[in-house]
Amino acid sequence: MRLTSKHLFWLKVIIHLVALWPIGSLVISVMAGDAGGDPVQYIIHYTGIGALNTLVILLMISPLARRLKQGVLIQTRRLIGLYVFAYASLHILAFISLDLLFEWSLLFQEILKRPYILVGAVAYLILIALSITSFKVIRKKMGRRWQQLHNWVYLVAMLVPIHFYWSVKSEVIEPSIYILIVVGLLSLRLSVGKKISQTISRLRLKLSSQ
Repeated sequence: MRLTSKHLFWLKVIIHLVALWPIGSLVISVMAGDAGGDPVQYIIHYTGIGALNTLVILLMISPLARRLKQGVLIQTRRLIGLYVFAYASLHILAFISLDLLFEWSLLFQEILKRPYILVGAVAYLILIALSITSFKVIRKKMGRRWQQLHNWVYLVAMLVPIHFYWSVKSEVIEPSIYILIVVGLLSLRLSVGKKISQTISRLRLKLSSQ
């Protein structure tokens, strides 16, 4: 079945439901006392994993759209990207409010003491820039610079799993799996990009020889 622009509305409805369901589940778990022995760390970890999972899904959109020949999927990237930002914002808000209790001086001390926080902060600053410039009006004004800026999502994709890996003390299997997944997705996009550029070069050579 070939998806068209007519299906885009329902695709976005499904994305909203899938993205919001874990947040609702988190609220229910916390209120029911099912957030483990340390609810604060549970919330911080939960929202961080939510941001990472959504980021992985975002990276999968383009390869899936090409593989399945469903171009309309490309039009869902902005919405999914905004949910990456939303989960990352909840993650940082939980850390600052619940763990540090808005003690900003402690935040700078934590950054100096724990470099993985700095890595996460850099990734979040990039996400802020990507989210602000995701609107069509700003995209048109930026022109080619828009794509150059939004290519920084690949840097975010590398920084976030590293942030996760450094944040854990002993259980490195889960973050290691995420690192492998992200490396695989980025490698896939790189190989596809090379094929496209090679095809364009061949077409240019043919046109120039005619």
